Amino acid sequence: MKLPLSLLTITKNAQETLEKTLSSAADLVNEIIVIDDYSTDSSLGIAKKYKAKVFLHHEKDFGKQKEYGLKKCQNEWVLVIDSDEFLSPALKEEFYLLFKTKKIEKYAGFLIPFQNHFLGKPVNYGGERYKMLRLFKRDCVNINSALVHEKFEIKKGKIGQLKNKIYHYSYRSLGQMFKKFTDYALREAKQKFKKNETITLKKLFLYPSHMFYARFIKDKGYKDGLFRIPLDLGFAYMEFLTYWGLLILRLKNFFSFKHNIFFY
Repeated sequence: MKLPLSLLTITKNAQETLEKTLSSAADLVNEIIVIDDYSTDSSLGIAKKYKAKVFLHHEKDFGKQKEYGLKKCQNEWVLVIDSDEFLSPALKEEFYLLFKTKKIEKYAGFLIPFQNHFLGKPVNYGGERYKMLRLFKRDCVNINSALVHEKFEIKKGKIGQLKNKIYHYSYRSLGQMFKKFTDYALREAKQKFKKNETITLKKLFLYPSHMFYARFIKDKGYKDGLFRIPLDLGFAYMEFLTYWGLLILRLKNFFSFKHNIFFY
């Protein structure tokens, strides 16, 4: 039985994982909305296989891209999952129960716990255990503008919490992981530049090593096993690239300003 629920996901060259994402929800929702940023792989074919309503739309800002998609949803309730996330069978059963008992009517949105995976293995420590607002009434949410790490915020109504998980396969191989971290770091550098964040020696030289310490030692990432060391080194690399990228943007802006004055 399909629920009066819209699934929203954004894509760009997501053929590696999109099939599993959509198949995990296809028998649950009665509407699938895919906002695609002009993929050149087989993402569009996969989306059409699951009878998704596909809209081509270019937007570097993840928050704005999902906001655009939200306007395309027809149901009152919307479920947002990324193209590397899948619904667990237990979570789907929890959705059915929410609608059947009408418990869902008491809330404006729900936090859902995540189970992250690194190289196919689950990780539970070092910052990898969290909940996110992903199920909500379409008219009760704001999406903040962000090049990366956009957030959904309920503007009115109560927020509930679900027990079962969304599976997240964000770190599937070392090459894919570092490519993703590079993209995220450059996006984060641009965000910090726009916010006029200051750059310090501490951020340039100490923040990266502290990131590794915080994740692997302080937040007990070591409990997952030594296999996750490359993951935490990846986060340190992302922190390093973010602030050195911010420094480069600052220098480019400074010299551009000086150049303009010289030729004024």
